[in-house]
Amino acid sequence: MLGTDDSQVRAVLARVLEEDRATLAGDWAGQEPDGGRTGQELRREAAGLLDALRTAIAGTLPVSRIVDQDPAVRDALTSLSERRARAGAEPRATAMAILALKRTMLGAIERHTEDSALRYRAALLVNELLDSAGVLTFEVYAAGRERIIREQHSQVLELSTPVLRLWRHVLAVPLIGTLDSARTQVVMNNLLESIQANEARVAIIDITGVPTVDTAVAQHLLQTVSAVRLMGAECVVSGIRPSIAQTITQLGIDLSHIVTRGSLADALASAMQLTGDTAARPGVTG
Repeated sequence: MLGTDDSQVRAVLARVLEEDRATLAGDWAGQEPDGGRTGQELRREAAGLLDALRTAIAGTLPVSRIVDQDPAVRDALTSLSERRARAGAEPRATAMAILALKRTMLGAIERHTEDSALRYRAALLVNELLDSAGVLTFEVYAAGRERIIREQHSQVLELSTPVLRLWRHVLAVPLIGTLDSARTQVVMNNLLESIQANEARVAIIDITGVPTVDTAVAQHLLQTVSAVRLMGAECVVSGIRPSIAQTITQLGIDLSHIVTRGSLADALASAMQLTGDTAARPGVTG
């Protein structure tokens, strides 16, 4: 790796990227898998990156910092990686595309100079530049995957915690699976917003589908009940099975101030009593 930038070498690289732009873009597009895209699309993608690289190399920014600090180069590489990720390409395919560009540039350097020392120094710069580019494309791919996973997880949480309108002024949240802090927050947000929107007076939290209740789950339930009461509504917890009742007792968790019922049907009956409603007066849409 060069300790300082060699202006002569950079001039050769800039000339290669300027004069052989179309050839480099075509060669690059022809060497890599198409991923279902046309050759024209691949050449346009290659040309955009080559233009950004040419401008950066012709500038004064050290080669070792071009990928990280040159906005145009970074944007071109980021867009390239994101497009390929959305198209379903593996990070290996994107890395191979960068290697393909490296091969085409090294071949072009040989055509532009017969000075072996100059070729060697130019090859070092190309390797340094495009190795950094390959690392960036992988980082962008990994960050994009993480973002997609977070978005999908959030969507699953939303879908797994529906708020149902069972009766006039009565809502229910059937919980299935583990109740952790993240899910509790989603439940609480959805429930409180629905209470306000429906002017609900009773909220039923059904834990029939919750496999176990430990201290953490109980605390999550207590937090949700407290938030519901702050909204001016009452809360009924249903689905208290014998095994869960024993566990709660053994853990010393005090749920005596909360209305609990064994089934959702019993909880609905209690909710209707709390609202002063009867089965002869069905709910109305509002």
